[in-house]
Amino acid sequence: MTDDHALAAQLATEAGELLLDVRSELAGAPAEERKAAGDKRSHDFLLAVLTAERPDDAVLSEEGVDDPVRLSARRVWIVDPLDGTREFSELGRTDWAVHVALWERNGSSGELVAGAVALPAQGATLATPTVPAPPAGPGAPRVVVSRTRPPAVALAVKEALGGTLIEMGSAGAKVASVVQGLADVYVHAGGQYEWDSAAPVAVARAAGLHTSRIDGSPLVYNRRDPLLPDLIVCRPELAEAVLAVTAG
Repeated sequence: MTDDHALAAQLATEAGELLLDVRSELAGAPAEERKAAGDKRSHDFLLAVLTAERPDDAVLSEEGVDDPVRLSARRVWIVDPLDGTREFSELGRTDWAVHVALWERNGSSGELVAGAVALPAQGATLATPTVPAPPAGPGAPRVVVSRTRPPAVALAVKEALGGTLIEMGSAGAKVASVVQGLADVYVHAGGQYEWDSAAPVAVARAAGLHTSRIDGSPLVYNRRDPLLPDLIVCRPELAEAVLAVTAG
């Protein structure tokens, strides 16, 4: 396959279908067993296909060994085989995802050039290069946050904007909710890695959304330390108001 956008979408979608099979197969097993099996089988699938289709590219995966060769590679696939393992393990929940993104070097730096976020339990995949802009929101800004540990900065944004909160699982599902027009702002602080946000950010940018760190600085990928602990994805017309809170 020669098209990176199509490959990202195919990989995310097919890994998601595999995960649905795992979920069904292990429906009666303990949650921890479902989580472990989902992580491993999806990672193994993605790595096998990328090795076959893009043998010269490096891979950074949450479930793989971080090979330092990626730091000098021209192209690096950044993948999260199962984003939202908690939600995946809870039968019936749909707020989990598969992330597949491609970073490409450009001179001394680099940028995300393709990405896909599959939402398998929702039967949807959002993928570059063309992602429709989200429809207008119904009124007060909707701020999507973690259902288990919403960061204080997100609650401050909600108060400043006079908004409402939506609780949701994985980072990919949260960003997707903004892309789909189901939420307006996603603010995260307190710990994420590059694989948590690379594909969602690629998709959000394709939809014309604002993406940055909470201080307003750019999101930079394929760094030596893959920790990328904070993130804003929001409708562009809300970016100034959100950053007034988060970067203050």
